[in-house]
Amino acid sequence: MRRKVFYCFLSLFVLFNLVIALGLLAFSAIADSDETGYANLTVFAKALQLIRQDYVDANKIGYKDLTYSALRGMLNGLDPHSQFMGPTDFRKMQDETRSDVGDLGIIVTTKQGVLTVVSPMEDTPGFRAGILPGDQILRINGTTTEKMNLQDAIDLMRGEPGQKIALTIFRPSIKQTKEYSLQREVIKVSSVKDAKLLDSSIAGSFKIGYLRITQFNEPTAQELAQRLDSLQAKGMQALIVDLRFNPGGLLTSAVDVSGLFLLPKTMIVSTEGRDQSQYREYFTSRNAKQQSNFPLVLLVNGGSASGSEIVAGALKDLNRAILVGDTTFGKGSVQSVIQLPDNSVLRLTTAKYYTPSKQVIHEKGITPNIKASLTPDQERALLLQRRDGVLSPEDQKFVNEQKDPQLDRAVDVLKGAIIYTHNEKQTQGQEERQ
Repeated sequence: MRRKVFYCFLSLFVLFNLVIALGLLAFSAIADSDETGYANLTVFAKALQLIRQDYVDANKIGYKDLTYSALRGMLNGLDPHSQFMGPTDFRKMQDETRSDVGDLGIIVTTKQGVLTVVSPMEDTPGFRAGILPGDQILRINGTTTEKMNLQDAIDLMRGEPGQKIALTIFRPSIKQTKEYSLQREVIKVSSVKDAKLLDSSIAGSFKIGYLRITQFNEPTAQELAQRLDSLQAKGMQALIVDLRFNPGGLLTSAVDVSGLFLLPKTMIVSTEGRDQSQYREYFTSRNAKQQSNFPLVLLVNGGSASGSEIVAGALKDLNRAILVGDTTFGKGSVQSVIQLPDNSVLRLTTAKYYTPSKQVIHEKGITPNIKASLTPDQERALLLQRRDGVLSPEDQKFVNEQKDPQLDRAVDVLKGAIIYTHNEKQTQGQEERQ
């Protein structure tokens, strides 16, 4: 009996040691495969220890404060759109999205560490003040934006409607710095504008439609469908959709707008990240009302971003539209909001947008089929034309002196397409009669 107990004990002892040995081997393999990671965590832990031990101000070395500071720096170092928010900051952001918050209407990003204007939204304080794409914001209310987090800069410009905000702006194109005083407003922008048939002085005998989409919000697709119906009732033969300086908006709106020109259940854009769960495809509605297959040109430039690039990329890839202008801005990343145990939040870039042909949008942009650029004066004149109200005699004279070579190029393309379509229909009709 004692012998059986002894052998049983011995077997258990060997088994226990075998499990421990396998565990150590596995740990050793992990450590070997990620030796740099463990070494850097050791550096981080040592730095935390030294700060806690030796930093002069004892009220700044709480574990929570140091952890939050480290997380902010970690997220800021990834890209301009990733961000760490403490519980209070996150609640503030949620409250702002649920209420009418004052804003300047300036879409910004960081380029090479500098806070840069992507595009001012039309009918907003920033647009009316004459702020231009590419302007660099050096100070907000006297606070330097150097090394400032993108979201912190946005938060400074947003807030109580009616308050004045001072911006110091450097314009690289003319190498000048200027002070602007703007007043926050609740931003409500009409998204489809200037729907019309182009004047015969531009289009000749052709009936070429023109409209602008300023941004993509919930009613944009519905507004656009109504404008298209009206233009087609007037005999429109071809259409120019102007997406220049359109900073984007809702993804669903961009997909719905694309659906007006494509077949139902057509894939418009996909997202892809390192994790398989980030792969998603976005399709036009199965009930989408497709417009007539008229020739179509999209005007794009460096101020066309996000939703504009989704529409431009899809219609170009699917051979539904010809793009004229300059390469778009290149903002096509997806941010996921991930809550941490203490209700703080990571706003983390987890995926990128891809066109139907799997071309990445982020930091690449959409390249037009036909390259056509504006001079700085032509660009300024274009934005002046879009201002509400009557221009001063000086500004009106300046606008009249400038041309729009991108629009002219688009008209030339559509004239050729209309002639080609007309000749093709005639040929088909002759073949049918024979």
